Amino acid sequence: MILLSVGLAVAACAAPRLISPVAPLRVESFAAPPPGSDPNSCWGKDVSPAVLETVTEEILVQPAQISSDGTVLSEPIYKRETRQAIVTERRELWFETPCQDQLTPDIIASLQRALKARGLYTGALSGQMDGPTRAAIRRFQAREGLDSSILSLWAARKLGLVAIARGSP
Repeated sequence: MILLSVGLAVAACAAPRLISPVAPLRVESFAAPPPGSDPNSCWGKDVSPAVLETVTEEILVQPAQISSDGTVLSEPIYKRETRQAIVTERRELWFETPCQDQLTPDIIASLQRALKARGLYTGALSGQMDGPTRAAIRRFQAREGLDSSILSLWAARKLGLVAIARGSP
């Protein structure tokens, strides 16, 4: 009985921990590219939801009644209306990504090493696309305006993980 409980305790320590990402993932990875793009490429999509605001307004129903000598005979009457207003529209941004079959454990470990060299990743070089790795990808790409935890093809090239074709900028 004691041996069994020790074995369970050791197994619990060896089990992988679930690490929640720093920011909620708002992106999706798609096998099918967006309409009009190269069908042999892979894409990610960043969706920023619309930002709504509740607006309450006082609307004048009846103006104040004022006598000729300036005395207020009756106060103005207002009604209160509440409505939703869109502050920021919903936004969809498609971007090219390395395909899943290219993201081998060796490539992911190289990605983690490149992010660690830039001070963006502090975890182990596990070769796993885990929460801390995705958070570091988001921090790297956010500097260039892409707030996404999916590795873009641009970032993969910038980090030296994907070859750049000759003649490319």
